Amino acid sequence: MIVALTSLIAAAFLAATPLPMQSEAVFVALQGAGALPVPTMVIVAGLANTAGSVVTWGLGRSIRLLEGRFAPSAEKLARAEAVYARWGRWSLLVSWAPLGDVICLAAGMMRVPLWQFVAIVGVAKTVRYAALAAATAGVLSLGWT
Repeated sequence: MIVALTSLIAAAFLAATPLPMQSEAVFVALQGAGALPVPTMVIVAGLANTAGSVVTWGLGRSIRLLEGRFAPSAEKLARAEAVYARWGRWSLLVSWAPLGDVICLAAGMMRVPLWQFVAIVGVAKTVRYAALAAATAGVLSLGWT
């Protein structure tokens, strides 16, 4: 149980950072194996994924310090800011989707307050894991293991 929980936390956390990681396969495998209670998996994965997104948000907050060295150019940053300004913080509701890390990074760049960021992203990420759990349960009930 400890190994399963640690694996889920690590996968969910890293998946929300710029590192190339996907947590869905780990989540589905653990659910299929019955390694942890599903509500526990949803909550833990949602919290860990949100925590990883906070790291990405923090990178966005500090990216201006790297401007001209490792960060995108001022022109690219301005373009990202314009796109984010159009959609605003509510774009964080799709932070779970592919390229959602870019949205989290932009939120940090645009100085979205941390409490608003955590509230919106936390709900979005946890609902995504709940939907994944429901879909997986449906597949498992069909006997597809």
